[in-house]
Amino acid sequence: MNHGSQTVTRKAPAKLNLSLRVIARRGDGFHEIDTLMVPLPGLHDVLTLEPAVGGTRLSCNDATLPTDGGNLVVRAANAFAEATGIDAGARIHLEKRIPSGAGLGGGSSDAAATLLGLRELHGTALDDDALRELAADIGSDVPFFLQSGPARCTGRGEVVTPVSGPPSTGPLPVLLLKPSFPVATADAYRRALDPGVAAIPGIPMEPSRIDGLTLVNDLERPVFAKHRLLAELKLWLALRAECRAALMSGSGSVVFAVLHPGVDAEALTRAARHELDATLWSWHGEAG
Repeated sequence: MNHGSQTVTRKAPAKLNLSLRVIARRGDGFHEIDTLMVPLPGLHDVLTLEPAVGGTRLSCNDATLPTDGGNLVVRAANAFAEATGIDAGARIHLEKRIPSGAGLGGGSSDAAATLLGLRELHGTALDDDALRELAADIGSDVPFFLQSGPARCTGRGEVVTPVSGPPSTGPLPVLLLKPSFPVATADAYRRALDPGVAAIPGIPMEPSRIDGLTLVNDLERPVFAKHRLLAELKLWLALRAECRAALMSGSGSVVFAVLHPGVDAEALTRAARHELDATLWSWHGEAG
């Protein structure tokens, strides 16, 4: 069934990794991981989908992003069309708000929103299990974004187990800071298990514990070794009285702080820009 002139709009939220353990390198070239991810509902891209003939045409407000098969949105649309066997063409506009190369899962979230949006747009009978299979083939983080809450993700990240919380006390107030450079996920994982990559002296790397959660990221060591500013950013946040904990999200380059209640996040951002990097991108809101 085709919905004719219907337009579908979907929000594609960012995520944070509250913990990320890299367990082993797999035979398929990926890494076995165990991660706790939470959505950031207040930070999201927006996708607008309209039916069209002749395949998928993608436009984007960010001219630096590809709009061909190099974009996960187009890959998701092509996978959807192949799986359904119908002319599932669409005009898709991506309003990009989540920074790229940040460890926030923006591209994966866009892909998941595309799958969900096309299913709604074309009224197909593709069930949730089939959609999850498609998502896992597109990217390891994509299945997480097919559901809306916190989840533990294992395997290479595609095995998603929803969890209640976290934490039990409610959403966490967070501040995200990102320098102007991105971090390539593949590069971070390439050195994740390299014992020759030493931790930077003086940078807190041990797990933090708050509200029953253990905050830790095994990718900090290889990423910090290459991008010292991220290490300095984590240390700066960890030493501030306003912050309960600081951690890099995913493969970076976002470093986030869990804030104490009532903290003026904008004032903290101004201080970070003054003392560390005047060009820092920032966002603050709730995770969970």
